[in-house]
Amino acid sequence: MKVLLVEDEVSLASFIRKGVESEGYVLDIAYDGLMGQRMADNNSYDVIILDVNLPHINGFDLCRYIKQQSPRQPVLMLTALDSLTDKESGFDAGADDYLVKPFVFRELILRIKALARRNATHEGMKSVLRVADLELNTEARTLTRRGQPIDLTAREYALLEYLMINQGRIVSRIDIAEKVWDLHFDTNTNIIDVYINYLRKKIDKEFDHKLLHTVVGMGYVLRA
Repeated sequence: MKVLLVEDEVSLASFIRKGVESEGYVLDIAYDGLMGQRMADNNSYDVIILDVNLPHINGFDLCRYIKQQSPRQPVLMLTALDSLTDKESGFDAGADDYLVKPFVFRELILRIKALARRNATHEGMKSVLRVADLELNTEARTLTRRGQPIDLTAREYALLEYLMINQGRIVSRIDIAEKVWDLHFDTNTNIIDVYINYLRKKIDKEFDHKLLHTVVGMGYVLRA
């Protein structure tokens, strides 16, 4: 496995290098956002790890750039910014996972492995997912319904892709929190409901036949 770490704290980068290489992985390090951008452009990585507060290009902007160039590239944000707003910014930029400093090193390794496995699964997934007249192109990351293009944010895309993969099956809010955004579910937040409503407005509001349904007390289901 080949990993890129974009981290400007030299001592932390050195610590992570020792641990990652002890697992038998190859680790490249970039010490600022611009260097990270160049390395991501010129090399192929199984996982890219980004700090947020980086010189030249911050981690959120770099993540957004990487995802524009390679939508399937797994990206893990590794940062001291721990508020829900910060996490939302990371996921909205396209991050696949978000780990807060200080962290337990073994957890970092487990998350790297999980992202690599998920990416391998996606490689074998159909390039176009369909539910009735709703079509999601997982290569181009584009969505249409009855041929009409629908724009999605990175988080909306991740949520809809998960629902379409599991079409016809009820998925709980816990499933979505943990399997879409790798967050431990907080019963005091309504963030899942908010994004479900965002999706409803985009894929159902202008159409007579509704595809996204709430199953009271259980979760949500996407069905034709």
